[in-house]
Amino acid sequence: MRDFPLFPDQASTVATQVDQLYFFLVALSLIFAGVLPFVILYLIVRYHRSQEVDRSNPVNSNLKLELTWTIIPLILVMLVFFWGAFLYVQIRTPPMRTLDVYVIGKQWMWHVQHPNGKRENNELHVPIGQPVKLIMTSQDVIHSFYIPAFRVKQDVLPGRYTVMWFQATKPGEYHLFCAEYCGTEHSLMIGRVVALPLADYERWLATPGPVILPDGSIDTGRPTVVASPGDPMAAAGAQLFTNLGCAGCHAMAGGGVGPSLKGLYGATEKLNDGSTVTADENYLHESILNPNAKIVAGYAPVMPSYQGQISEDQLNQLIAYIKSLADTGN
Repeated sequence: MRDFPLFPDQASTVATQVDQLYFFLVALSLIFAGVLPFVILYLIVRYHRSQEVDRSNPVNSNLKLELTWTIIPLILVMLVFFWGAFLYVQIRTPPMRTLDVYVIGKQWMWHVQHPNGKRENNELHVPIGQPVKLIMTSQDVIHSFYIPAFRVKQDVLPGRYTVMWFQATKPGEYHLFCAEYCGTEHSLMIGRVVALPLADYERWLATPGPVILPDGSIDTGRPTVVASPGDPMAAAGAQLFTNLGCAGCHAMAGGGVGPSLKGLYGATEKLNDGSTVTADENYLHESILNPNAKIVAGYAPVMPSYQGQISEDQLNQLIAYIKSLADTGN
């Protein structure tokens, strides 16, 4: 991992495309900002009143010239617009099958949990050649998860989930930054992304490491590099679901006080007010912490709030369990 290269490595599937658009915009800027001023300066000097030039037949209009300087910039602007729009959609739309990794931003560190329960602080290990989707939330203020070598960045917000995906293409270690000012130690909220071949990633995933607690603290090992396998997130979520007594109301076969959660994730739910909502991560997050915000049609608002009773880590585990009850391909 080089400290600060002039241009970061191109280490993801979208990095080259982002750079191509960037350099095209730089080239256009140089043409319009670097060439046109000299043309204007030349015309000012050449046709200054002190110069002896023929002014006997001044030109009032030139349709070809006016169409040229109108149509060419229009084409260039529309090219940049559609190029950027298609690239944005590609970057913002995860593939159907991804490796889902949960990330919690907190002052001032990144806490990561993999599907098998393994946790890391200020590090993110990912496999090469496999799409990885980060499901991110903040424990306190707005942060921003930024990997320059992958050309991806996404704000991380308190109280809701944001999603970012990428596919690493080159093994190596890459910088990880918080790109949103988040307090006095913002500049220290840094880490690294380690891209590994799939076999090495699976080996790392199964390797025990220092113990890391749900709140992000550890009792052994280096303070910023932590990794330890634990219960798979869905299994931990299932246990938490039972311990909290959720199964008493949300019977999987239906007919309970609350709706069944089987097949819920990704489905469209009809609400008491007649509107509909897609049961994604944000809906599940809100329903656990503020259950009266959106009441499913046919059910009473009797679910208690778990705000302040469970951590963001436990929320992620519950959501991972609910997602495992739906056959979505994730």
